[in-house]
Amino acid sequence: MIDQQDRKLLALLQHDSGQSLEDLSAAAGLSRNACWRRVKRLEEDGYLRKRVALLDRERLGLGLTVFIVVRTTEHSPKWLEQFARAVRGFPEILAVYRMTGDMDYLLHAVVPDVGAYDRLYKRLINKVTLADVSSSFVMEEIKFTTELPLGIAVPAARAKAERP
Repeated sequence: MIDQQDRKLLALLQHDSGQSLEDLSAAAGLSRNACWRRVKRLEEDGYLRKRVALLDRERLGLGLTVFIVVRTTEHSPKWLEQFARAVRGFPEILAVYRMTGDMDYLLHAVVPDVGAYDRLYKRLINKVTLADVSSSFVMEEIKFTTELPLGIAVPAARAKAERP
């Protein structure tokens, strides 16, 4: 279980994981050693999976964000394994979600331009059989964050106990 101090550390780290241990401990109101021990425990317990840098897609020439809706008529474990292996092999695809409703999968990709998307699309349909693929290109990013809303999170143990 994590306490409020752990949540504060996680919030500080997800806002800026590059800050020094001195700055982190000062912001959290902890000694340097206590802060380090808590961060190590949060890593070991799996609350803190990794620390990353957020890059500027535009400056790196990856200015087109695409959401790709995939529908399939195949739902076998063998097909799912093939699909998962295929999408994991595309560095342009940042996230893949199995969905409820009208779509089977939602893919989030970034590419330099429409031509690069077309090449991605052709490579994807060569790797796995899909019933339908439709895409939407992002015209304006209004909000993007990687920071989880820790203030509304329910600890996993409590969430399990509260389920009917």
